Amino acid sequence: MTADATAPFLPGATLGMVGGGQLGRMFALEARRMGYQVVVLDPGEDTPAAQFCDRHVRAPFEDLDACLELARLSDVVTLEWENADVATLREMERIVPVRPGPAVLEVAQHRVKEKDAARRLGVLTAEYRAVGTRQELDEALREIGAPAILKTARMGYDGKGQAVIRGAGDVDEAWNAVSAMGSEFILEAMVSFRMEVSVICARSATGETACFPVAENEHRGGILHLTRCPARVSDEIAAEAMRVATALAEGLGVVGLLAVEMFVDADGRILVNEIAPRPHNSGHHTIEACGVSQFEQQLRAVCGLPLGSPALLRPAAMVNLMGEDAGTGLGRAGVADALRVPETSLHLYGKGAARPGRKMGHLTSLAGDVDEAAARVLRGWEAATRHG
Repeated sequence: MTADATAPFLPGATLGMVGGGQLGRMFALEARRMGYQVVVLDPGEDTPAAQFCDRHVRAPFEDLDACLELARLSDVVTLEWENADVATLREMERIVPVRPGPAVLEVAQHRVKEKDAARRLGVLTAEYRAVGTRQELDEALREIGAPAILKTARMGYDGKGQAVIRGAGDVDEAWNAVSAMGSEFILEAMVSFRMEVSVICARSATGETACFPVAENEHRGGILHLTRCPARVSDEIAAEAMRVATALAEGLGVVGLLAVEMFVDADGRILVNEIAPRPHNSGHHTIEACGVSQFEQQLRAVCGLPLGSPALLRPAAMVNLMGEDAGTGLGRAGVADALRVPETSLHLYGKGAARPGRKMGHLTSLAGDVDEAAARVLRGWEAATRHG
């Protein structure tokens, strides 16, 4: 591949997407609006993104032939899932630019490498230790102390693949639960934090960067429930959170988006928790609330176009609609009733089957201040949940 790495891919180009979930769906909608064609690689038959793409390569993510087909069909490839197979992405990169590149995914896919990279770039994290055996877990606990969280180093999301250790009596149960899910683990000290925040930073092929305003996140059962933007933090903390996200995006050489989840501790320090080199659930409000959505910004970054303004136009709040909340959302009176709430928008993901813990859609509300936006979106969520 000898093409100029900074030459833009203009409207009319074909964009490849690894992953066909809701993030790919919202990306495809923006891409089609802007005159691009989209090809999606995903093993599902009728995935959310495939419903809006020009072509669907239906195959497992590790299927090398299918990945090479996607590469040959595309002018540039991006992703909506950071656990794509790195080895196949390296082969794709021989044919077409892959943004973000496999080297970024190698870090994001492994929690120890993630924390090591953050520390190397001068970014604070909770104390942690790599763990491979039960003996190493005992040694790590002696060094870090309890309470702590044992997590798989790879995979695991939305609270999966982790167990809390509050004392010696929890160690056996935690090890038995988590060790069944892998062979590499990380023990992290539990952080006493005021809130969790996130920042989505875009970085283009030319090195231009832009951060969306800091968002404040609340979880239910380990899954994001509610996002407020702007976060209810001081200007100094917000500036530091954006500085950290930019440092990571630049230090890792990201071309695309980097979502950085962080804790704000009792002293106002920012500690990085996790990174994801893709659009993020906590950035969905940007569709209605910002000068450019995170999905259009992803397109601009990977295509080498000038980045858009991420400025917040109105305070906003977003709430997830889970399978247990509103089913698929289709034919459901409560979902329609949610739209009676002022300045509230509905997004459904086109998933055919609902189940507990599965994200089926989201609501976004705007208002004059962030607390009112949160009150509005929660009224909408209650309406969507209340009606069967």
